[in-house]
Amino acid sequence: MERLSFASESLSETEAFLSSAYTPMRIGGRPERTGTRVERRAAEGLVVDELAFDYTMAYDAGCLERICLLTIHEGTVVDTTGGKEEVHGPGETFLISQPDRPYTGEVRSASYTITMFDPDVLTSVADGPGPGPVRLTGQRAHSPDGDRLLARTVAYLRDDVMATTAAEQPLVVATAVRLLAAAALASFPHTGLESGPTRADGRGAGSDTLRRAIDFIEANAHRDIGLAEIAASVPVTPRAVQYAFSRHARTTPLAHLRRVRLARAHAELETADPTTASVTAIAAKWGFGNFGRFAGAHRAAYGVSPGALLRGRR
Repeated sequence: MERLSFASESLSETEAFLSSAYTPMRIGGRPERTGTRVERRAAEGLVVDELAFDYTMAYDAGCLERICLLTIHEGTVVDTTGGKEEVHGPGETFLISQPDRPYTGEVRSASYTITMFDPDVLTSVADGPGPGPVRLTGQRAHSPDGDRLLARTVAYLRDDVMATTAAEQPLVVATAVRLLAAAALASFPHTGLESGPTRADGRGAGSDTLRRAIDFIEANAHRDIGLAEIAASVPVTPRAVQYAFSRHARTTPLAHLRRVRLARAHAELETADPTTASVTAIAAKWGFGNFGRFAGAHRAAYGVSPGALLRGRR
């Protein structure tokens, strides 16, 4: 995992840093104070930055080529792309720009968290994607509930994943990226989805689909897989896989994947050496970045805490 800190009171130094960290940009303004602070934590496929500016800074930036979400804590950020002002304030999470478009605006004495990931992840986690890639079509969440969902997800990634040793485990980071992409799809208007179930979905939702999907999950639970990969292994549509699990197993593909990973972690806890192994390391290996949630799920499934199991107290 990459960790990086930047602090400066120089506009030229800040412009050079922001251009190297994000995209080539010009910044300006005539501030009396020019304090800038940035803390970055980055792992494969995910960037989480905490930024603070104690002045008003204008920016004119190029294309990011990534989904970039800003969660504002204090102050305001004003988007002026296209000549129209859109003001974003505390408690709001917004898409700063389409990945393939430049953007302009002002940061007005603001502190915020930036999360960035590859746009292709949106398509991979979408429910029944159509023939084209899934794209976010609006910059604001469609409801206050959407803003709250995004804020909780960003806080989890920032505080429970990227600020801990869990971020050293590729499966934890990959799972976190999928979680963030799913939250973005649930919160922002988007395109690229089919309007409803198709005949192919119904035809592909048989018991054979369930069996093939379960076999694939069992063989690949240690890898970064999601609905798209499970469906491609059968092969049927993602929605057909969902219907197969719902009809024949009364669960979802991703819930089954989590149960398989929980079972693998449980098996390791049973046989691991308590003098060298740790519950958090084993949980993270199987994609569980939050120890409290893992411990609760383990106790619910097996009637014992993971720590007690590791110490041999069944």
